[in-house]
Amino acid sequence: MSDLTLNSEVNWQARVAHAFSRAAPRYDVLATAQRQIGEMLWGSLPSRAFNVLDMGCGTGFWTQRLAELYPNARITGLDLAPGMLEQARQRYGESIHWQPGDAATLPFGKHAIDLVFSNLAVQWCRDIGAVMEELYRVLTPGGQAHITTLLPGTLEEIAFAWQRPEALLQTPDRASVERAIGESGLTITRQAATVERFYYPDLKAVMASIKGVGAQIARPQASLSRNDIAAAQARFEQLRQPEGLPVSYHCLTLHLGKSL
Repeated sequence: MSDLTLNSEVNWQARVAHAFSRAAPRYDVLATAQRQIGEMLWGSLPSRAFNVLDMGCGTGFWTQRLAELYPNARITGLDLAPGMLEQARQRYGESIHWQPGDAATLPFGKHAIDLVFSNLAVQWCRDIGAVMEELYRVLTPGGQAHITTLLPGTLEEIAFAWQRPEALLQTPDRASVERAIGESGLTITRQAATVERFYYPDLKAVMASIKGVGAQIARPQASLSRNDIAAAQARFEQLRQPEGLPVSYHCLTLHLGKSL
């Protein structure tokens, strides 16, 4: 990796960490979509686990639920954003181990974890191959990873309303994710691609739902005029459904295993 590439990656991670740290105090109020998508993983978790990692734990909502599900396990919540970890620590205390870190360079030894849970986190990692290689490294033989991530097309309505393609999350496509998994040595035991739509009363509520969970990283020198906002509102209104203004999340749910 060149110095230029490395600096770009470090800058990206810093921007992501800053955006999510800033969003941390309001995250739980506004994370309705994230909560509902996370439920897609919950029913498939194994009955027993001993060393559990919530990768991209945010404010610790799922980490605490994992601690309740596996009361005798060592539970670790890992996140890139210090602000998220601070919120988690304040809410759920020190019985859970709160660990700063990056999914692409996990701070654990080989075979340290037997269950990884990760809800809507790995799409923020630019190198999906590195993430899968790290999962393979840290999982015990027979270990499992249960993951939701996002696919291209997520937030397409917002990109249309603002007429800015960069509003779309730059996520790897399904084929790229599958290839990265195969190259890592992990096995896909189950997967499903779905489109989850959530509805909001107006543009202000839409943007609050995105910004409030850190999912929009401000562009340098970005500014919007009243005309820009009015035009975006008019375009978004073209998409209105009886339930409200739609926002789509293209989700990939993955159950991965490491062979014995």
